[in-house]
Amino acid sequence: MDTILILERLDRLEKLLVGSKEVLTFDEASDYTGISRSYLYKLTASGKIPHSKPNGKMVFFEKKKLVEWLLQNSRKSKNEVETHAITNSFRNKRR
Repeated sequence: MDTILILERLDRLEKLLVGSKEVLTFDEASDYTGISRSYLYKLTASGKIPHSKPNGKMVFFEKKKLVEWLLQNSRKSKNEVETHAITNSFRNKRR
């Protein structure tokens, strides 16, 4: 990777970490999520990720919605599943 590109990406990451931006540009969203630019483009083109295009060209992402999207379809840990099963089995025995 070109040194200039690395420095630009580091600069964007630093702004994301230090600043409290609520709205991210396309490049910032790619850096923030770790999703490659090409895959992020596919997600926006297919409407599978929440985004805005206020002027019809530039793409923006709301950080809160990105986090919600990233955390969708969460899976319970083995411990959580076991705890849930035990809790439900005790409830059913009381009836």
